[in-house]
Amino acid sequence: MNTLLSVENLKVSVEDKAILNGINLRINAGEFHVIMGPNGSGKSSLSYTLMGHPRYAITNGTVSFDGEVINDLTPDKRAKLGVFLAMQHPLEVEGVTLKDFLRQAYNALYDGTPKQKRLKEFAEHLINKCHLLGMDLSFAERSINVGFSGGEKKRAEMLQLAVLEPKLVILDEIDSGLDVDALKTVCQALNQVKKDNPSMAVLLITHYARILNYLQPDFVHILQNGEITKSGGPELAAQIETGGFNNQ
Repeated sequence: MNTLLSVENLKVSVEDKAILNGINLRINAGEFHVIMGPNGSGKSSLSYTLMGHPRYAITNGTVSFDGEVINDLTPDKRAKLGVFLAMQHPLEVEGVTLKDFLRQAYNALYDGTPKQKRLKEFAEHLINKCHLLGMDLSFAERSINVGFSGGEKKRAEMLQLAVLEPKLVILDEIDSGLDVDALKTVCQALNQVKKDNPSMAVLLITHYARILNYLQPDFVHILQNGEITKSGGPELAAQIETGGFNNQ
């Protein structure tokens, strides 16, 4: 299978404090991986490191994406390669509509490629993706996340996934702050995006197994004290739900 993301002995520090202590992870195209762990275990730090946040310094190891070592690449260059990070707390941007943001982001990603779209072509693309997710087009006319509920913010990120079509999606605790109905709606949207783009790989980071009631991962990994301590199938999440992290 085509290895999309390869993380080898990754060690990371922030202001000289070690936070990741030798992560090894391999994700193939189309696979769905989940990372679970207690607070402070390094889950969000891993997501920020993979996206190239400058605060997170790689002190050892390599991160390779689609065969290219990306340790020193900036976030925009990683995005152009096909890496997407959905943050736990998306920013609000007054005065910039989601539609305009998506058009600019799409053309920045695919500038000079056959996928670049003219204004009318992009409008059709956006309409198709809204229909795919069962969203009214008026949703994309709103300022980015301004006045959005928690569920609407996460639905907006699902629309971004559908429109931008990344190769790897990193979802950092998208279930945070969502009630049961909102969680179910967001997961349905993610499942639809994944079905529409089967080669897209997903790395979902979460505290709780409840989100997996609506999703079907291929692999589950337990991250504790900056290391992946155990890996397995979906049954591992069920074990965490009943026994906690300390009993693994």
